[in-house]
Amino acid sequence: MSEQHETAKHVVDAMSLVTVIGTLVQLLPAIAALFTIVWTSIRIYETATVQKLLGKEKPNEEDESKAG
Repeated sequence: MSEQHETAKHVVDAMSLVTVIGTLVQLLPAIAALFTIVWTSIRIYETATVQKLLGKEKPNEEDESKAG
């Protein structure tokens, strides 16, 4: 992934954390909590563990070279 893509993910992750804290202290509306739930769900879905459980993990280049 590009460095800009990773930076954007970190920024949105930080915004998500701020949203969680704000929601917990009741400073933000429920829509902010919804945003956090959606974003966190997406991030969890993207993890290698979940992708492996779903059978969607792409094989490593090393695995492909051994198979061929």
